[in-house]
Amino acid sequence: MISLNSEKEILFGKTISELKQITDSLQFPAFTAKQIALWLYKKQVSSIDEMTNLSKNARKKLDRKYIVGVTEPTSVKTSSDGTIKYLFETQNNKFIETAFIPEEKRNTLCVSSQVGCKMACTFCMTGKQGFQNHLSTGEILNQLRSIPESKEVSNIVFMGMGEPLDNLNSVLNALEILTADYGFEMSPKRINVSTIGVIKGLKEFLEKSECHLAVSLHNPFNDERLKLMPVQKTQPIGKVLQLIREWDFSRNRRVSFEYIMF
Repeated sequence: MISLNSEKEILFGKTISELKQITDSLQFPAFTAKQIALWLYKKQVSSIDEMTNLSKNARKKLDRKYIVGVTEPTSVKTSSDGTIKYLFETQNNKFIETAFIPEEKRNTLCVSSQVGCKMACTFCMTGKQGFQNHLSTGEILNQLRSIPESKEVSNIVFMGMGEPLDNLNSVLNALEILTADYGFEMSPKRINVSTIGVIKGLKEFLEKSECHLAVSLHNPFNDERLKLMPVQKTQPIGKVLQLIREWDFSRNRRVSFEYIMF
């Protein structure tokens, strides 16, 4: 993604293979991509100049076209139960919300994947906003990287604004970086992706990720679910359940179902 505040491309959110393409184009040594990834996700630098094991000439060449591209939250609000809500501005000058939820045995971060949502669920405030745009991989990861509690986060749930499997490429890349040894190195068993059941995206998610799955069910009866969730017409829950039944959820991978008591 190109930063709106400059004409440079953002490095934060690039997978190791994407960084390799960049370093190859700049004729850097093969190991440079891994070095950059470690600076971005392990040491969490804010500028290319801080990548001190790159030569001065390499940093200069990289700086001509790229920036790190992390951003701080624009506002913060703490609820009476201790939940901390952060507001972030996206590269498209829209806003998303992230919630840090401290508990006795875990600290969960609830992240957004889109600005608005296409699914138009009747009980969801985000759905009533309509869809505005997808978040980039970097904008998803920035919600973890740029909060003061970043190092305290033990679990991540994709249950904020948007339908994660409708922004599949960005979400899968974010999951790769969150769990990779060059990235945040979280266990996939500490990450839960929630979906209303986008069937094509669900199949690819199950194939390419080992993270937990949460299905927004809310009503098991077709006609009643359709009234709550218009997506039931094109993504019927029966087909979603059929796909889940066919999948191997061994090795401690979990599927759960979400249900609002109206």
